[in-house]
Amino acid sequence: MSEQGDSSDRTEEPTARRLKRARDEGQVARSVELPAAAVTVAAMLMLLMMGGAWLRQLSAIFASGFKLDRKLLDTPALLPGAFSDQLVQAFMLVMPVMMVTVVVAILASGATGGFLFSMQSVLPKFSKLSPLAGFSRMFGAKAAVELLKSILKFSIVSAMLYMLLDRHFSELMLLGTMGLEPGLTLAGNLLTESALWLALSLVLIALIDAPYQRYSFMKRMRMTKQEIRDEMKDMEGRPEVKAQIRRRQREVANVRMMQKVKDADVIITNPEHFAVALSYDPTSDGAPILLAKGADHMAARIREEGRNNGVEIFSSPQLARALYFTTELDQPVPEALYYAVAQVIAYVFSLAQVRPGVEPMPKPAPKIPASMLFTADGKPVSP
Repeated sequence: MSEQGDSSDRTEEPTARRLKRARDEGQVARSVELPAAAVTVAAMLMLLMMGGAWLRQLSAIFASGFKLDRKLLDTPALLPGAFSDQLVQAFMLVMPVMMVTVVVAILASGATGGFLFSMQSVLPKFSKLSPLAGFSRMFGAKAAVELLKSILKFSIVSAMLYMLLDRHFSELMLLGTMGLEPGLTLAGNLLTESALWLALSLVLIALIDAPYQRYSFMKRMRMTKQEIRDEMKDMEGRPEVKAQIRRRQREVANVRMMQKVKDADVIITNPEHFAVALSYDPTSDGAPILLAKGADHMAARIREEGRNNGVEIFSSPQLARALYFTTELDQPVPEALYYAVAQVIAYVFSLAQVRPGVEPMPKPAPKIPASMLFTADGKPVSP
């Protein structure tokens, strides 16, 4: 399949796994124009902020190199020390500018693709030695964009240089008639101003290049529908992913189950280890429905949710265990437990009809069939 056809098939946005794999391989969106423009602008702003005093000190150090007193002439061994002192003074003057440019270069480099160090990006790749791959890089769309950027940068810089030369032509002509220190100061001012304007002109290129590099990178990372399906199959086949999916499914199911507790008519408890919530519609012919069930911590949550919503809590350890181990969520209770559950439901409904002077129904003690007796760990009780 040709490159164009393959590109046309990549219509899906990259997944997080695809982007992470590309990042691990050192592939991120990078703009070389943004750091270059940021460093140049920062350096020029520093020079302008430090003012003429910095330039005068630098010119004084430069001028002192041409002045040699008799002591240095009579003792040539002192010359290296004098030159070293001048070099250290000059280095200390430019140190603030260097530090600022280093910091700005680091920050600007990570502005588009973030900070990344990958050994895979520096390892040799034999695919880059392929002549066909080299020709594709030389004559591909990326090479055309880089050529266009170079032409645009050259045009902007050339136009800016012409404007600056036209503006300061008379001052440049005066440099030859000025003394050393004033000439160096004027030259420094002219160079700083010119470099600043040139750097600002490159900012325009950087502001265009940074979003383009991000767009180009995301376009290269696009995937085909088949790649999406293959990746999903691969991820779902991993044990940790399966466990995470099952855990998430249980969490969602528990949340939905807890939301149904408020609709229950009664909660039958162990009373501590098990809890089941039942709902019964007297107008229908169906059996009571189990809305929620849980053990230990989940049972405590069911009891608490029931109390908060005024649901009657009925203690019957054997019935609670029987319902917990034999009935699934949203399913009717087993036929063998109809009578026991009916006693509890009738008692609960009678509590809602209690009035002064009327004796309430005695609390029942439901009898569970031997086939429905279970231990706390879910094993049937031997007859």
